[in-house]
Amino acid sequence: MNILVTGGCGFVGTNLSIFFKKKGFNVSTLDNFERKGSKFNYRTLKKLKIKNYNLDISNYSNIEKLPKFDFILDCCAEAAVEVSRNEIDRVINTNLIGTINILKKAKKDKSKIIFLSSSRVYSINNLNKLVKNRIIKNHLKIKKKIKENFDTLHPKSIYGFTKLSSEMLIEEFSFAFGLKYIINRCGVISGPFQFGKQDQGFVSLWLWRHLNHNKLSYIGYGGFGNQVRDVLHIDDLCDLIFIQIKKFKKINNKTFNVGGGKKSNISLKNLTHICQKVTGEKIHISKTASTSAYDIPYYITDNTKVTKFYGWKPKNSIYDVVSDTYKWLNTNKLILKRYL
Repeated sequence: MNILVTGGCGFVGTNLSIFFKKKGFNVSTLDNFERKGSKFNYRTLKKLKIKNYNLDISNYSNIEKLPKFDFILDCCAEAAVEVSRNEIDRVINTNLIGTINILKKAKKDKSKIIFLSSSRVYSINNLNKLVKNRIIKNHLKIKKKIKENFDTLHPKSIYGFTKLSSEMLIEEFSFAFGLKYIINRCGVISGPFQFGKQDQGFVSLWLWRHLNHNKLSYIGYGGFGNQVRDVLHIDDLCDLIFIQIKKFKKINNKTFNVGGGKKSNISLKNLTHICQKVTGEKIHISKTASTSAYDIPYYITDNTKVTKFYGWKPKNSIYDVVSDTYKWLNTNKLILKRYL
């Protein structure tokens, strides 16, 4: 089976490419090496004889010339929510125009698509309503988990808009042309091949700053570090997508929330404690009280639907996520400094 992984030299794409190559699939990647570190990741992929197409996903004349693939795992995205406020053209070209081009290619070749969307398709205002105050002085104890029917109509960030728009385009191509798809709305994902950059996820950032004794700050909601997110280990995501491919004939054209859920979630303050324990390092963390318009106080995934269809649940705890990410960062510490 031939698989194309778009954004294949990024964090998620690299892990998926390695995983499916080791499972015996014929894997190719699409990545133009725009992001720092993607060339570092490709060194690993190259050793596994994974071919990369160094192309701009926003240019269909390039995408059209690619060979035919049975499955396209679409991971290509500018993933930084805050970046989408300042670099609108780049985010829309990558996240939305890129999706259109992949869909046109899939239509032409009758390829199947598994699209990695985001929990950021959900309304910022309604997520904020889950907490009583804009200043969160104590650890949040909210029992509500976010299901697929949570509000997506209200503002969600420009990044979130591009991901939801891509979802809608996929559904339109399915309706009009019979394209088969699965959409996974993922929360925070972490693990090896995540570089500790601010735009790549708070777990790797927290670890990298501890490793290097760099500055950190609790930002927003009063600066107490009590915002909560669930975190999915990249290995658990790879396992799920493998199951989805195996069962694709019976289960397709569906959207799932996918995240760490009850198994793996944490506040920034508690993450600090785990980082201190894992790294053996302690750093000063300052407070920034003001909150970005794009920040949210809380997000924990309701995995009920995806568990019902596939019997899948996250296996890794938040400690597993932190520990495995730390091991990779620490092993590659000297090399990674060139990319950060």
